[in-house]
Amino acid sequence: MREYGIIFLVAVAVCFCLTPACRSLALRLGAVAQVRDRDVHDTSTPYFGGLAMLGGLAAATLMASKMPFLSRYPTVLGDSLTILAAAAVMCIIGLIDDLVELNALMKIGGQMLAAGILVLGGVQMRWIPWKTGVLVLDQAAGILISFLFIFLCTNAVNLIDGLDGLAAGIVAISGTAFFIYAYWLTVGEGLVRATTSAFATAAICGICIGYLPHNFHPAKIFMGDSGAMLLGLLFAASTISLTGQIDPTTLSGSQLGLFVAYIPLVLPLVALGLPLLDLFAAYTRRTWKGVWWFVADKQHVHHHLLQRGHSQRRAVIMMYAWTALLAFSAMFLGLFPSWLTLFIAASALMSTLIFVLVTGRKTTPDKA
Repeated sequence: MREYGIIFLVAVAVCFCLTPACRSLALRLGAVAQVRDRDVHDTSTPYFGGLAMLGGLAAATLMASKMPFLSRYPTVLGDSLTILAAAAVMCIIGLIDDLVELNALMKIGGQMLAAGILVLGGVQMRWIPWKTGVLVLDQAAGILISFLFIFLCTNAVNLIDGLDGLAAGIVAISGTAFFIYAYWLTVGEGLVRATTSAFATAAICGICIGYLPHNFHPAKIFMGDSGAMLLGLLFAASTISLTGQIDPTTLSGSQLGLFVAYIPLVLPLVALGLPLLDLFAAYTRRTWKGVWWFVADKQHVHHHLLQRGHSQRRAVIMMYAWTALLAFSAMFLGLFPSWLTLFIAASALMSTLIFVLVTGRKTTPDKA
């Protein structure tokens, strides 16, 4: 646990210290978010927050390789280097987009390239719970499902990055819940406590916390696509890596039976429930209107909160609270499986769905 704490603190410190330098670089290169109709900021703000996050991740990876406990496990070290390589590619694609604004297809191609590095490097889905047992995936199925999961997480975080501090805070909260689950799962099951998932989530939380002081309203810097896509990739990597290092048959010895084996896959989806619901709503809304799903609009949950009179800070804190409700309800279900915790987690998910639907009702005409 101490080594994960050190990794977290290193990621916090490096990201916090690098962010002002990345802001200055963005200003020199002209990578600045101009004010557009669909945006909520009213002053031009530099990008490149994602570059500082990548620096924090690189420092955390280097620190892990020097730790006396984590360095003894080749799987963790190999996976961490693969994750860093994939993250670097994702960040570079995002930096290019921040500079010249790539079209949607080019950006998706870049996401798939980064996902390919991650998946072909060995960080991929290995099994899924199935009927009364566990289905071990063949390589083709594992790669396909991993690509889909990475794509969903990457774009969910990217779409939720619409208010100062929103995406970083939501990912930090979700990552904290998943780290607690991944770590204490190994403790409870008597497994090796060095896992790629625990390392990745410790690093994710660190870079988010280190970045937030510069990004909370009023933001001095934006993470841009380089940061949002990076966070989505890292969160996906922490999830799919857990299936390669945890034997699902050890998770089914409770009154909920095999359902507990689903928790390593379900928890991240529930933890990112608000961004994923917003992503699904956006795709459905745009398809219904007859436009491409990647055409931006001003009808996300955070936009409607602002339209209802909430300030940016209040809207962000409200979405933090809903994320924490979802993430920690699912975490407790994984740690203390019972019908009561299942009911609480299901209630949290249902209440969040209602929150998204009610918040999404228009109260003012869409100006976008």
